Amino acid sequence: MPRQDRRTLTDRFIKSLKPARPGDRDFYPDALVPELDVCVTDKGAKSFGLTKRYPLRPKNPTRRVLGKPYFPNKGEPEPEIRYGALTLAQARSKGREWLDLIARGIDPEVEEARARAEAQRRQTNTFGFVGAEFLERHASKLKKSAEAKRIVGGFIKRWRDRPATDITPLEAAAVIREFVRRGVFYEAHNAFAWGRRLYTWAMGTQEFGIENSPFERLKPKDLIGAREARTRTLSDDELRAVWGATEALGYPFGPAIRMLILSGQRRREIAGISWPEIDFTQCLLAIPGARMKGGRAHEVPLTPKAMALLSSLPRWPGPFAFTTTAGEKPINGFSKIKKRLDNLSGVTGWVLHDIRRTVRTHLSALPVQDIVREAVIAHARPGLHKVYDLHEYQAEKRYCLECWEKRLMAITEPPPPNVADLDRARMERVRAP
Repeated sequence: MPRQDRRTLTDRFIKSLKPARPGDRDFYPDALVPELDVCVTDKGAKSFGLTKRYPLRPKNPTRRVLGKPYFPNKGEPEPEIRYGALTLAQARSKGREWLDLIARGIDPEVEEARARAEAQRRQTNTFGFVGAEFLERHASKLKKSAEAKRIVGGFIKRWRDRPATDITPLEAAAVIREFVRRGVFYEAHNAFAWGRRLYTWAMGTQEFGIENSPFERLKPKDLIGAREARTRTLSDDELRAVWGATEALGYPFGPAIRMLILSGQRRREIAGISWPEIDFTQCLLAIPGARMKGGRAHEVPLTPKAMALLSSLPRWPGPFAFTTTAGEKPINGFSKIKKRLDNLSGVTGWVLHDIRRTVRTHLSALPVQDIVREAVIAHARPGLHKVYDLHEYQAEKRYCLECWEKRLMAITEPPPPNVADLDRARMERVRAP
């Protein structure tokens, strides 16, 4: 291992070095940084090294290659440390850092292993990583996994690359207040609950270095208000006004809101309709479990009005029926549309979810069993029904929605005053047990 005289290394000199003799290596010490050298193999590969007595094994001087991990992770390939990948300036800077650590009794390779572990810990500490782990390992097993994915997904979009430990109570409160400003108080409570649950789970695993939750000292009652069940329903006059205003609202939001009224389904279940979900032959809408609140697929029989509405929609290259992006994405931004709808209809003090409550209230006036009414809007079945009653009630749901359509048309397009509404009168007389 021929070792040349010490000299001030330069890039030009290093580039001019020829390969060592076969089976040998040549070393060229640097005059500026003690014990630093550049090594040239018989194949012409060049790398920097530092020869010292290292604290981990101080008995004999040892040459270590700069940039090569002394404790590589299992299965981890050794990094490229040849000249060019590590410049002369970088090698001198790193050499000086190593000499300073050695002088303080710290082994450089141990310090670098600690720094790599810390960097890896920081990577697994990002909110995006923690949130994804929570959804996969915990929330996916829960009944409301779809809701968790939607709400936690919003948190991840906002804080993806931030360390989860850096999220402050002020930031958590600001997110919840955004829901409050939009008037979706129930959703604000849900978001608060999922954020708190995520941090509680993360702290319980002891995997992410999280010791405190930004939701811990926040009070949902003070931040959002008391969680009270909404009871608002639209009167017949209000329902008629909203139905009429949807025509002026136009595509895509007008037809989407009419589908909410016709079907009684949730907003995102209708907004996300794609053409493959619609069976025009069977007159059936199949909503996948991923878009349902309970995570279970749900089939909605389509009434004549619903079929006509869906058939009239424009077809875009993308799969989504209600869209502003040529079918690539489903519609969103309902808060702005809701304001327009209020102005057009003159109906205020309500939220879109009140449509669902209004529909369900009207279903109670129809001659169908209560379990069918609940099945129409995909409410969880009570008691032993959810375990032993696996009937899908397709024919019964279709009859229920057809009855609702007749009742709706009598409200939105009432007959002249001198013409009796026989269908509605018949329904008023007949009640299912």
